[in-house]
Amino acid sequence: MKEAILTEAVPRRSATVSGRSRLRSWIGWAPLILLPLLMIALRARLLPWVFMWLLAAAIFAGCKWQTWWEARAAGRVAGNWKRDAAYLLLWPGMDAPEFFDVASEKQSILISEWFAGIGKTLAGIAMVWVGARRVSLGHAVLGGWAGMLGLVLFLHFGTFHLLALAWRRVGLGVKPIMQRPLVSRSLSELWGKRWNLGFRTLSHTWVFQPLQKRFGPGAGTLGAFLASGLLHDLVISVPAGAGYGLPTAYFLVQGMGVIVERSGPGQRLGLGRGARGWLWTALIAAGPVFALFHPWLVMRVMVPFLRAIAG
Repeated sequence: MKEAILTEAVPRRSATVSGRSRLRSWIGWAPLILLPLLMIALRARLLPWVFMWLLAAAIFAGCKWQTWWEARAAGRVAGNWKRDAAYLLLWPGMDAPEFFDVASEKQSILISEWFAGIGKTLAGIAMVWVGARRVSLGHAVLGGWAGMLGLVLFLHFGTFHLLALAWRRVGLGVKPIMQRPLVSRSLSELWGKRWNLGFRTLSHTWVFQPLQKRFGPGAGTLGAFLASGLLHDLVISVPAGAGYGLPTAYFLVQGMGVIVERSGPGQRLGLGRGARGWLWTALIAAGPVFALFHPWLVMRVMVPFLRAIAG
């Protein structure tokens, strides 16, 4: 009888542990699911550019929470609420273990790096202002593109770089999310090591690694780029109300380009190194960029946004 009671208790305990594990997992993923859905539900009440920013912020917040929650569950978070808040609110990267690494030491930052970050931030602001002026003068397409490029320069290359320098200065071993992408000699280098390392961390961990283990590196690569394309379609095409599938097509072209340059013929042609690799990267990454930032985004989202800035 005693053995029967003990035998029955084991499955019940396992079921309890499994239930708690599922609950913890749900708490980690819930904001990433619910916050974007909430923004989509409010879409009809919002201007397209307001909806775009809120949707992007919702996705960003959900990703930040999930990575923080996962690091917490793994014991990588020290329990310092100030550090937690700093990661969630004052850092664009998604590598929580890197941010919470207590072994890092304060770094001396060259004054030239500070000036570079400030210069890119100010240049981005100037381009946004120029874009807003062009739009107000009736040059919608030119102004829209100037404004978009200015925002990328201001945020990703400027402000986020300054944040990285500030955190490194106080002893965190973080890296800027943009690592001089213009010097990339291959698409693999561009998307894997230099462009927006925050999102790269997520796509590599959540999509590439699981698919690679099951189906191989080719499937992992295409899957990661497909996920990136669908996410950009959500943030770009849904607010614009048109252009659906174009951002996804852009990123699938990038994925196929990576596979080609890693293939035997691609390696023999030198597509992943030197000047030829740089030209290949520029052609594939920049050539179809109008599919990513399609005309409907420019005219229906960016132009009204710039008009709102110009007053």
